[in-house]
Amino acid sequence: MAQQYNPYENVCTIVTNTAKMLGYTQNDYEPILHPERELKVSVPVMMDNGEVKVFEGYRVQHSTSRGPAKGGIRYHHNVDLNEVKALAAWMTFKCALVNIPYGGGKGGVVCNPDELSENELRSLTRRFTAMIAPIIGPDTDIPAPDVGTNAQVMSWIMDTYSMLKGHCVPGIVTGKPIPVGGALGRGEATGRGVMLTICNTLKNLGIPKEQASVAVQGMGNVGGVTAKLCAQEGMKVIAVSDVSGGVYAPEGLDIASIRFYLSERGRLLKDYQEDGVQHITNEELLELPCDVLVPAALENQINASNADRIQARIIVEGANGPTTLEADDLLNQKGIVVVPDILANAGGVIVSYFEWVQNIQSVSWSEEHVNEQLKEILDNAFNALWALSHEKRVPLRTGAYLIAVKRVIEAKKLRGIWP
Repeated sequence: MAQQYNPYENVCTIVTNTAKMLGYTQNDYEPILHPERELKVSVPVMMDNGEVKVFEGYRVQHSTSRGPAKGGIRYHHNVDLNEVKALAAWMTFKCALVNIPYGGGKGGVVCNPDELSENELRSLTRRFTAMIAPIIGPDTDIPAPDVGTNAQVMSWIMDTYSMLKGHCVPGIVTGKPIPVGGALGRGEATGRGVMLTICNTLKNLGIPKEQASVAVQGMGNVGGVTAKLCAQEGMKVIAVSDVSGGVYAPEGLDIASIRFYLSERGRLLKDYQEDGVQHITNEELLELPCDVLVPAALENQINASNADRIQARIIVEGANGPTTLEADDLLNQKGIVVVPDILANAGGVIVSYFEWVQNIQSVSWSEEHVNEQLKEILDNAFNALWALSHEKRVPLRTGAYLIAVKRVIEAKKLRGIWP
């Protein structure tokens, strides 16, 4: 969907309003309205047909007041600088909300990875890594996977950076495969975090998991894992979708069967057939009656044009920025509980933090330990947010930013402005 507005302006509006609610002056919050660094690079690649094609890439470091910048690298044909700036800022506040010692960063390359061969994708990744190498590092800015990238891409980044430095640097990137320093449990971490957040929300609203119906937009790493784990927890997953459309069964879908079907490259849900399964559009999925709606695709999926037709009781944001400001107001007026992205999908960055800690300390944790630590951090963050939101009588998104913005501003004030 084409962006209807500048997403970074959206972030700045939220930060400004939140800082004013907290009683800060403009001098206090002005520095976090501006990313610390914005790097735009040209990435020449020798294509398989002998043609040299130049791709546009970005790396933005929004804030390092609380620690090194942290954030994914996105390969997508709609990537632009304002989107990357917004995603970097969201990472700043996401890390602050769950209280891990990172700031926010993000990267992106304007391309369609599905149209590139493995050789072209590897060449693109290595050259892009070399171009942003001056500003990344295990102590300064640690990339990770995002839309259009995966563990293999992270391996290429780690190897390229290591070759430039002359020694192995596993801590340069997270989301790597296990044999090259990846963390057990990282692959499912974001989806697991969404599931844990759903469980916490249902518990606080007095809704038994076994009676909850769930609809998930997006069957990538986040949505697919969320659907799987929700089904394993006893919830009824009634609808899922991918870029081609969705499937719906009021009595519940066989998520294991769907995930197995989609595991073969090139398969899409529009071609999935099963008794009792109806085919629906992504737009129709968002408007289904259900207890929990999980938008786990791209930004701005819930907006002013469809918010009044949303029938879910709870929205748990698996994607970054799936709800526009206008839609947020409409959902709040309808009494829909919206659990914001900066908490709901923080599982990925939390376990990325665990991976980084293991890399820089040369230690190894069990998957059980990783999952236990993830649950502890998310439970603590959720409980603090839920309590503050009810104490202040504000929506969860407002409460999340009250916590996160305060932590970032306080860190900035304590460090001061140099020189």
